[in-house]
Amino acid sequence: MALRFGERITENASYVLKPKPTKKLFKQEIALSDLEEKDFYLNMKQSGVDMRIGLDIASLAYEGIVDQIILISGDVDFVPASKVARRHGIDFIVDNMNEHIRDDLRIHADGIVSMVHRMDETGNPKKKKSSASENNA
Repeated sequence: MALRFGERITENASYVLKPKPTKKLFKQEIALSDLEEKDFYLNMKQSGVDMRIGLDIASLAYEGIVDQIILISGDVDFVPASKVARRHGIDFIVDNMNEHIRDDLRIHADGIVSMVHRMDETGNPKKKKSSASENNA
């Protein structure tokens, strides 16, 4: 298992209003004075993580030292690395953390799983939407 950290780029970081309170403001269901700290998130960029993970995947594939890679991300930046892994016979699984992933990555994975259980506003697990199987044939 490997965990890769990037570098946070904090200059130009800003607080952004979350979508739900934004909609309420536009519908005039709440006023500006009703906004709370929890209605915002800090938006900052991270640099270098995708490159590091992609290089790790390619290195593992070329060295042939693993049989399976589980990528916990849905980022399509990993499509080239997943192609390399699969060309070298590695079972490439994507854990999408219960989030939608684009077809670009989906078609280059041997399977899609999610080990994360999202919580609703009350702290209870969200019910999964019923859909066709996530795994590729």
